[in-house]
Amino acid sequence: MTSRSAATAPETYDDERYDATPFLPRRGGLPAYRRAAADCQGCPLHRKASGTVFGRGPAHARLMLVGEQPGDREDLEGKAFVGPAGKLLSRALRDAGIDEEDVYLTNAVKHFKFTEEETRKRRIHKAPSLRETLACRPWLVAELRLVSPELIVTLGATAGRSLLGPSFRVGADRGVPQPLPDLGEEAADAAGGEIRVIPTVHPSAVLRSQDREEMYAGLVADLRAAAEAL
Repeated sequence: MTSRSAATAPETYDDERYDATPFLPRRGGLPAYRRAAADCQGCPLHRKASGTVFGRGPAHARLMLVGEQPGDREDLEGKAFVGPAGKLLSRALRDAGIDEEDVYLTNAVKHFKFTEEETRKRRIHKAPSLRETLACRPWLVAELRLVSPELIVTLGATAGRSLLGPSFRVGADRGVPQPLPDLGEEAADAAGGEIRVIPTVHPSAVLRSQDREEMYAGLVADLRAAAEAL
């Protein structure tokens, strides 16, 4: 299984060239897409990130969790949700009665976007732009098609807007199952078009919260609602 030739890749990054589509393989399952994603140059984020962080989990998981983007730890290890926010998410899944081994974990954006703090040599997370999120969405749509989950939990605003549209707001929409909007022909076969979405906060927001205990309880409650919905 080979990906499309890099010769087809965009050479400039104007408004029309933020697009991962030329890098998607023509056929294959998750392993083929994971290999192809490693060479993605669909937006400028690949230039500074250590590498692509693709999703992980069972190929036909009933539940898919979608976050924003990899963090520093994920970028270094090449694995989704292994940093501090990922560890908190693992605990929240356990408290909600969900076995993480049964969940497919991924992000709306596959490269780490950051700024560098020169004095302390740290890489500071920076939220991806709308263009970067939309450029990466073909990978997410492909994951939806290939995994075909019954339910998606979106973690935070970026993931929610990627799948539910620009008007999505975490505070207004969280915790309530809603139908996944039409994502086009590429995802038409996914779960027969019957995928539901439950939005919630991103675990990194819990870590930043001044009232961490209350916000964590809300995250667990939303994950428990997802477990009950299945």
